[in-house]
Amino acid sequence: MRPLPVCGPEGPLRTPDGALRPSPVRAVLFDFSGTLFQIASYADRIRAALGSPVSEAAMDDLLTGLEAGLAQPAVVAAQRGRDVSAAAHRHAFTTWYASVPGLVPVAEALYEQLRSPEHWRPYADAAATLDALAGRGIALGVVSDVGWDLRPTFAHHGLDRYFSVWVHSFEHDTEKPDPALFGHACRELGVAPAETLMVGDHPAKDGGAAGSGLRSYVLPAGAAPGAVRGLDAVLRLVCAPSP
Repeated sequence: MRPLPVCGPEGPLRTPDGALRPSPVRAVLFDFSGTLFQIASYADRIRAALGSPVSEAAMDDLLTGLEAGLAQPAVVAAQRGRDVSAAAHRHAFTTWYASVPGLVPVAEALYEQLRSPEHWRPYADAAATLDALAGRGIALGVVSDVGWDLRPTFAHHGLDRYFSVWVHSFEHDTEKPDPALFGHACRELGVAPAETLMVGDHPAKDGGAAGSGLRSYVLPAGAAPGAVRGLDAVLRLVCAPSP
């Protein structure tokens, strides 16, 4: 792996050979949630888990409770190292759900929804983007901070065929932006980090791939389930003409 250049306040101290002509992108790594897929709304999930009608006022109280729960010390503590193991991931989420008294009986059911492919929806432009990349011979992989195997979810929606590498954080006892995850994906795909683009929605975790020598693109937050995500930008980055 080529060492990263030492930088001063304005940029690299030395200009390495070939710096003006970067390597073409040969592989793209994608995050999962918030990047290619989004789960159904919390309101829909809560109604499904409770199995009974919930008024708008009662739902607002439950969602307000979840918002408040994010600041509870026990919930905050449970999030540390959340994605390094399946057990830690389950504990983090069920602790949060159970911080709301009305959701205590369905905390496990809400967690199982995360593992259920039918609760997830690909963004409207996910399939077309993956198809276009694959058609250009770009190798594709998934690198996700997660607590379960994502392949059944991708398969349920017919998108697993595009990917040859799956890097789940819980299987590696670490989380993004640990270089070990990005490095493992690049080695499995047979590409150099400098030839690889990481696409995600978290500035520190996915954008942190740049610290491992990859290129990175961070999507803006806030896209609704099933909406157009703006993934066409990935095609422009990958297919940009050489300088």
